[in-house]
Amino acid sequence: MKTVEEINKKIAEGSANIVTALEMKEIVRELGPEKAAEEVDVVTTGTFGAMCSSGVFFNFGHSDPPIKMQRVWLNDVEAYTGVAAVDAYLGVTQLSETLGMEYGGGHVIEDLLRGKEVELRATAYGTDCYPRKEIVTEISLDDVNQAIMVNPRNAYQRYRAATNSSDRILKTYMGTLLPNFGNVTYAGVGELSPLNNDPEYRTIGIGTRIFLGGAKGYVIGEGTQHAPPFGTLMVQGNLKEMDAEYMRAATFPGYGTTLFVGMGIPIPILDAEMAKATAVTDDQIDTVIIDFGVPRRDRPVIRKVTYAELKSGKVEINGEEVRVSPLSSYYMARKIAEELKRQIERGEFFLSMPAESIPTKQVFKPMRQKEIKVVKSVMSSPAITVKPNETIESASRILIENGINHLPVVDEQGRLVGIVTSWDIAKAVAVGKARTVEEIMTRKVITASPDDPIEIAARKMDANKISALPVVDAKGKVLGVVSSEDLSKLLAR
Repeated sequence: MKTVEEINKKIAEGSANIVTALEMKEIVRELGPEKAAEEVDVVTTGTFGAMCSSGVFFNFGHSDPPIKMQRVWLNDVEAYTGVAAVDAYLGVTQLSETLGMEYGGGHVIEDLLRGKEVELRATAYGTDCYPRKEIVTEISLDDVNQAIMVNPRNAYQRYRAATNSSDRILKTYMGTLLPNFGNVTYAGVGELSPLNNDPEYRTIGIGTRIFLGGAKGYVIGEGTQHAPPFGTLMVQGNLKEMDAEYMRAATFPGYGTTLFVGMGIPIPILDAEMAKATAVTDDQIDTVIIDFGVPRRDRPVIRKVTYAELKSGKVEINGEEVRVSPLSSYYMARKIAEELKRQIERGEFFLSMPAESIPTKQVFKPMRQKEIKVVKSVMSSPAITVKPNETIESASRILIENGINHLPVVDEQGRLVGIVTSWDIAKAVAVGKARTVEEIMTRKVITASPDDPIEIAARKMDANKISALPVVDAKGKVLGVVSSEDLSKLLAR
């Protein structure tokens, strides 16, 4: 068994054998783990993906007269100031107050890395020691005292892939998901990913030196939502030493802004077990495809899948071939592993063993809530319905007599086939051409399930600009109707 000290000595002497994680697969296949452990000293890994849980602590220095910033904006993107007088934390997902999703904290960070100046605007309440109440100036990365990138959750070991069973396009943090299982997206780079090459976290822990955004950084703990085998890392590094090539701001349409972060971790091959771990291949790394068409915390698992299948560009769902696209850059991950290999070979980067380990077992708990209000607790039930052959006059009388504005239209088995509203009836009467409900009903109906949280029902009404939803069971039978009035009454309680 080798030690990190022995490996660092070989790096200093220029005699260490460094390979990338991709090269290691072949070496272990050819030599076996024992011999590979004798031949190889370090395996470099890499990943490059959207890491929303990223941000930067700034110290701007004191103005004259000084100010205790109560609120601060960088290019109109607000940073958190509840830290100290002229310290602030800028998160990459924070949106511009003027440009919205077109520009966010990630864009500010990339602009600074590219040498651009950004506008700093701050307000304060003023104190005896900090009398100034506002300031507007321009700053560059060179002007600030510190710019410390601290990312609470990066480098996911693996990530759940996403698809969409609903009949509408969904815009999510997993990209745009097409209706009716029209596509699958996934994140992570599988066999190149750092944590997949050290799944027991033997050499990756608190204090491990890493490649972060082109500079040296460190693991400072387990990441938030760390739940092996979906492990994550909390990391930090000096933004002033980073390179914009490895840090790219982006916008996910309809969702928000983020920052693509490049990270690489060198793994010391201490023994045959580490050699075996770094020989992991995409067909040995599995994850699941989950259905974003169900807007709940626990989304249904459509199927289990390996990274080899995902990287093939297509997977099978319900007997159909579905296109797959990555959200992480395999090209950049490979480039980072190669760059880290070069830096170690040149003696510019040395390894460090963890001062503390990160947990190998941990459960990620859901939020504790007092109560989850669901649609069936507020809907009007049983629903008043009509048949498709009902006359418009009859439907009109039903609406008036019951003081309602929406009539689900059902077949002989009580299954939903359409909906008419008082507005539909009024138009039909005014034109005078239609005779039956079937002629004027809306056939493509937005519905709710009885166990949908009321927030989901409200979101559907808002997104589709409608004021009521028929509530149907799994067979399409109408159980009730939930309206915006029902939801308003609930909120008013």
